[in-house]
Amino acid sequence: MLMLLMMSMIIFMIVNIMMMIVNLISKKTFKDREKTSPFECGFDPKNSARLPFSLQFFLIAMIFLIFDIEITLIIPFLFTINLTNIFTYSSLIFWFILILLIGLYHEWNQGALNWKI
Repeated sequence: MLMLLMMSMIIFMIVNIMMMIVNLISKKTFKDREKTSPFECGFDPKNSARLPFSLQFFLIAMIFLIFDIEITLIIPFLFTINLTNIFTYSSLIFWFILILLIGLYHEWNQGALNWKI
């Protein structure tokens, strides 16, 4: 037990000494403004980051994400068709797709699918 404690202390000391040496001999300076600024592709990071954003684009992206996840839920049904009762399988798929279509109709009725410029 004492040997384990001594080894742990030695390792801890070696690691701390190495970290201090690296900090002392590193050539990194904090005065370089370009290196410390965040990298944003196509945007000037010195201006305001609060640019106007289309809420309609966000809603269509969310609808796409929801339908994409639902497709990943439908695909395993194809692999389990031989393992289940065909009536149970058909009714489950029918209700799942019906709920999807009702949701799509609701989004269409609310005008979320209309792209306004």
